[in-house]
Amino acid sequence: MPCVYILHSQDADKFYIGATKASPEARFERHLENYYGNRKFTAKFSDWTLFHTIRCASFSQARKIENHIKRMKSKNYIRNLNKYPEIEEKLLSMYS
Repeated sequence: MPCVYILHSQDADKFYIGATKASPEARFERHLENYYGNRKFTAKFSDWTLFHTIRCASFSQARKIENHIKRMKSKNYIRNLNKYPEIEEKLLSMYS
């Protein structure tokens, strides 16, 4: 099932937002294994955790939500996704 996934590095206090057709756990493992190369953003830090996932109806919806979150450019917004499930619900209905 397509989804948006958010990784978090505690040491760097950085987030990485992505969309995938694969499971978020499988995609997370690829980031940890440096599958995407040493020059990629997630290769710069080694303490990534899977912070949040949003299951979507389609990959198109996942990409729209991913871009929305990236446009917000706000760590607080991303942290609030975990705290307030209604934000996720609103995103899913907004981009359905």
